[in-house]
Amino acid sequence: MRIENSFIPVRGVGERTERNLWRAGSTHWDEFDASLVGAKTGDRIETFIADAAAHLDDGNSRFFDDCFPSGERWRLYENFRDETCFFDIETTGLSPERDSVTTVSFYQDGETTTLVNGEDLTTDALREQFADAKLIATFNGARFDVPFLETSFDVSIDVPHVDLMYPCRTLDLTGGLKQIEKDVGIDRDRPDISGRDAVRLWREYERGDQSSLDTLVSYNREDAVNLERLMETVTGRLHDRACEGLDTELA
Repeated sequence: MRIENSFIPVRGVGERTERNLWRAGSTHWDEFDASLVGAKTGDRIETFIADAAAHLDDGNSRFFDDCFPSGERWRLYENFRDETCFFDIETTGLSPERDSVTTVSFYQDGETTTLVNGEDLTTDALREQFADAKLIATFNGARFDVPFLETSFDVSIDVPHVDLMYPCRTLDLTGGLKQIEKDVGIDRDRPDISGRDAVRLWREYERGDQSSLDTLVSYNREDAVNLERLMETVTGRLHDRACEGLDTELA
């Protein structure tokens, strides 16, 4: 599913109208036939296509973040996959006011970076990691990772965001990240560690055990990398669900 397949951002166009357009052959902006809808709706769609095409050419993901319904922002991924920053944080607890971020791992365009508290985890380093991202992806990051970083480092993460926990729920995939990975067939090379284990490993590192930090970083990095695999699975399933019953392929 690409942004150019989508008509649902237009006022007055819901899932049913969009599917009817696809069914009639208007599966891409270039193929839109205004005669398939009412005059006012047709005008709105044509105006949207003209505006949106310019923003897409400019790589302006924020435009589409604003105009897509929140439950459909997963459709941005195919267009901005190479500029999607997957990230995950580890902390000493659940409160950004009382606890600290220990490590943050980022995965973008095949490259993984981990920032460590007391070494290179700084406000400037975080800003640099997000600077080139057109889309960020997390699991439960809207409620946890993003506000935790913003509070702890006085940084604003103003990038369109797909929190995979919510499209997973749409697909009846519930539970934590590790459980959902198992449910969709994403394997890990090692046993899971809990949040409590992550805190323990950090405390051991603070007492001088470098191997504990190495273990913590390894798990944190795997979390970030696996988010891409989950995104691929989730967007694929949502695409199939949106197109279920159609006789035509999206262009």
